[in-house]
Amino acid sequence: MSEAQEPLLSIGQCATLACLLEATAPKVGNVHRGADFEDLTFSDFVVSAVAIGPAMEAAASTGVGRAVYDALAATRQLVNTNTNLGMALLFAPLAAVPRNEQLTTASVGKILSRLTLDDCKLVYEAIRLARPGGLGSVEAMDVADKAPADLLAAMRAAAERDLVARQYAEDFRLVLDDALPSLVAGRERSWSLSDAIIHSHLLLIGRHGDSLIARKCGAELAAKASMIAKQVLDCRGPGDEPYYEALADFDFWLRSDGNRRNPGTTADLVAAALFAGLRDGLLPPPWR
Repeated sequence: MSEAQEPLLSIGQCATLACLLEATAPKVGNVHRGADFEDLTFSDFVVSAVAIGPAMEAAASTGVGRAVYDALAATRQLVNTNTNLGMALLFAPLAAVPRNEQLTTASVGKILSRLTLDDCKLVYEAIRLARPGGLGSVEAMDVADKAPADLLAAMRAAAERDLVARQYAEDFRLVLDDALPSLVAGRERSWSLSDAIIHSHLLLIGRHGDSLIARKCGAELAAKASMIAKQVLDCRGPGDEPYYEALADFDFWLRSDGNRRNPGTTADLVAAALFAGLRDGLLPPPWR
């Protein structure tokens, strides 16, 4: 986005719209407008999308930690389960970049390099407030312990087991250089935005696995999910009947075992890429 270009949406609107677009698209193994979980519904995600907007709008002035905490606190007043911790953690550094700067790994890296002890404390408090499933415990920098002095050090310690943490360790490289280009490429192929979201979600699972599946179900099953995603991708893409058939089979497999195979971390990464694309005008309307 050039400095002369008037932003179409505010930062808060970008955050809310990214959440809504991500939740509406029928991604494999996830909640969407045609599929709920027993304890988590599409309506929960819609309400959470509204709750997260003001905190992200203020991120540039309040800082990353405060934006994450305020987003989770607002969500918890309206929804009784974790819907958007991953999205809040991913959106906040992107939202904190000055609006006249393009989102790049360099511009996001500057924000991450300025994180403070207060940012770390607030992020740890937000994680405890969200009570995400499948975290388990680790020997160093566990979220159940006192917050460390350096949030980036904590994220680097978790980067191998959590794709959200890895974005902090790698200046959001996967979001900006992998997920976002995939969404843009899909739109350039004249795919609907929904098809581009579904395909990008699938592509990321195939390339990187899903760390929520790994935490809940183990590395072996996460590797199997990645393998199946690659097999679906071998069926070409949107517009080809074999692709849709393979996609439906993968969706059925992911929803087995009480939805424990939910690739939710990858969904958060796609949401962050949508936020970036909306913010920088790379995903113009119509959004359908």
